[in-house]
Amino acid sequence: MSAILDHLPEFWEGLIVTLQLTAASFLGAAVVGLVITAMRVSPVGVLRGIGTAYVETFQNLPLLVLLVLAVFGLPEIGIKADLLVTAIVVIALYEAAYIAEALRSGVNAVSAGQGEAARALGLTFGQSLRHVILPQALRTVIQPLGNIFIALTMNTSLAAAIGVVDLTAAANRVNLMEAQPIPIFVGAGLAYALIAACAGFVTGRLERRLVMVR
Repeated sequence: MSAILDHLPEFWEGLIVTLQLTAASFLGAAVVGLVITAMRVSPVGVLRGIGTAYVETFQNLPLLVLLVLAVFGLPEIGIKADLLVTAIVVIALYEAAYIAEALRSGVNAVSAGQGEAARALGLTFGQSLRHVILPQALRTVIQPLGNIFIALTMNTSLAAAIGVVDLTAAANRVNLMEAQPIPIFVGAGLAYALIAACAGFVTGRLERRLVMVR
């Protein structure tokens, strides 16, 4: 315990980076995921194909491999970016595939009659998706999205492998100085568990509230 208390500033700074990485990555993943969802349910075959290829590609590649490729590959083509920014973009693109699948399942759960009614009113595909289908779909996927958020939080720890000084990297640095891996990494693990518990609580409350509104 003393190893943690003696290095609280390092742990705090690492936790802040982890929270920044989590929030920014999830926001980016949500935006990209919405776009991919629209492509996957689009009446245009080419867009559906591109959306499907995106999801299949990212769901079948390890995140760590993508992070390493981005860090070492982008400079080779003249693109240089901060390690934190690189990690945010890669994690967002990776998690977007899972968000897109969750949203697509929500869209498929909406009655087909809703889309037909929207078209009968003269709404375009984009308008019906934005104003009719997606609002209903989101109500059914709050819990899956919460689970994705928790998984994303855990996945941010992989950013330590490419040099991002997040909570995991901070714990590793402290361990190199103190040589007390059990209390140090148990403490870091409890911090991740607390983030996950908060996310689970929020999504649970939000899901119950939306059920009451229906």
